[in-house]
Amino acid sequence: MRLAALLVAITTLAAGGVSPTPGAPKTPRAAHTATLLASGEVLVAGGCTVDSCELDARGATTEIYDARSRRFRTGPSLLRPRVGHTAIRLEDDSVLVFGGWDTSSQTASAERWRPGTDRFEPAAPMGMPRGGFTVTKLHDGRFLVVGGSDGGRALRSAELYDPAVGRFVATGSMAVARYSHTATLLPDGRVLVAGGGVEGEGVLSSVEIWSPRTGRFSPAAPLFDPRHKHAAVAVRGGVLVVGGSDERDFAGRRSSAELYRPAARRWVRVGPLSAPRFKLGDAIVALPSGGALVVGGGPRAERYNSGTRRFRPVAGTGRTLSFSTATRLRDGGILVVGGYDDRIALARGAWLLRS
Repeated sequence: MRLAALLVAITTLAAGGVSPTPGAPKTPRAAHTATLLASGEVLVAGGCTVDSCELDARGATTEIYDARSRRFRTGPSLLRPRVGHTAIRLEDDSVLVFGGWDTSSQTASAERWRPGTDRFEPAAPMGMPRGGFTVTKLHDGRFLVVGGSDGGRALRSAELYDPAVGRFVATGSMAVARYSHTATLLPDGRVLVAGGGVEGEGVLSSVEIWSPRTGRFSPAAPLFDPRHKHAAVAVRGGVLVVGGSDERDFAGRRSSAELYRPAARRWVRVGPLSAPRFKLGDAIVALPSGGALVVGGGPRAERYNSGTRRFRPVAGTGRTLSFSTATRLRDGGILVVGGYDDRIALARGAWLLRS
């Protein structure tokens, strides 16, 4: 695809049209983070910046998207390059970035940025290095960190980050080690952890639920299909899990989807998607209607209707992109940034989806 087509584009979901506008990100990236700030801006941080998803010094760069001007500007640099990390916005509007891979291996390190300043500062690290992990915000403002890989093995362990003290502390461990899984907050405050993979053992269908009351995990009904590198989001009626793949990765991409119903404690099949997709990362968002918009891993976005439990293709760039991000803006628009195609070629682009 020509570079002109990879500029920031406005995409109308109803019509599916794409028209390029100026203001593209300065750096191509995938497996980055995109964090909505209180100002309505979006902090885009780190990620792989070279084709084949290699990490170089540009993996320490950040950019800030201004929703009013629809332009990106250079943000403060991370203390180190990162890919596959996590970023969370705290109550004081600061952003904590932690974990992932640096230029040598998985890292436990963390750093914090406060809007209005021009630098990140060191923060208390996790208890162990993690890549391919999940972070879920709890009802009480703490964050649950689950699983991942330390570079040599998948992890069973979990940690809690408490913004009030600014530190990570251990909590109960899972029965099954896993990475590239999903973790989704349930209405009652528990966290549903689904699927994932284990080095040398394959892809999982197992599911566990963490309780904030006990700090422990308990087994739950398994997925219909083993999957990793999938996506999950809370929707009306439960937790929607979409896509992913089996042990064959690109060759084993799934179009199946399923819904966990907490009241019934079971899964039901929904969908399927119109096309198989995986490596969705954070490119799925909940909609005010109670449905969801699935953006990553396919050439077109798909809208999930919680009433019919079906998907409908709506709009897209025409390019399948993995490990992009989708961020819901204050005005209801959805900002999609970066990703890489099936040749692991990075996209220097962003798109604004309108419902």
